[in-house]
Amino acid sequence: MKLIIMTKATFFVEEDKIITSLFDEGMEALHLYKPGSEPIYSERLLTLLPDEYYSKIVVHDHFYLKEEYGLKGIHLNNVKDSLPIGFKGQVSMTCHSIEELHDAKKASKYVFLKTIFDSQSNPEDKQTLDYTQLKEAAKKGLIDKHVYAMGGINIDNIRLCRELGFGGVVICGDLWNKFNIHHEADYKDLIQHFQRLRKAVS
Repeated sequence: MKLIIMTKATFFVEEDKIITSLFDEGMEALHLYKPGSEPIYSERLLTLLPDEYYSKIVVHDHFYLKEEYGLKGIHLNNVKDSLPIGFKGQVSMTCHSIEELHDAKKASKYVFLKTIFDSQSNPEDKQTLDYTQLKEAAKKGLIDKHVYAMGGINIDNIRLCRELGFGGVVICGDLWNKFNIHHEADYKDLIQHFQRLRKAVS
């Protein structure tokens, strides 16, 4: 199973150090997702990371960063979003329903399917798919190794995602909630949790 880590939606002081440590610990894919932010902040974050890790980063906005920093690819937050004109490279996208999976898989390297469980990073994102629907989608071959579960994924439900046939999981809140950006400087607990997540998907 693939493990994808998605950034917090907001920037914070220790972010570059934590992301670098996660890469040092073996993180294979990071999705840089900062909705509504100015591109200059994403650029600043990227310049603070070792450039050997750029090839493992996918951007959700400001797609020019992909070329400028030699990033892994771009991600469309909706299947109806358009690709940049003339774009060549890896594309992934988020599906908001099972019905979108069939066409989205053809057009991308992999897709996220949300919301599998209640989100831990955005309280407004509630579970939209139940187990029966997911089981049925897996039976039809709509959920396969190119579809990654997103939304409320944590160390306790990764096994269920595997049983349903997902090829990977997208982790956000379950990891970042292990570090209080306002009161902590030591992110040891977060790194240890990442190691447990890696073990859970292997």
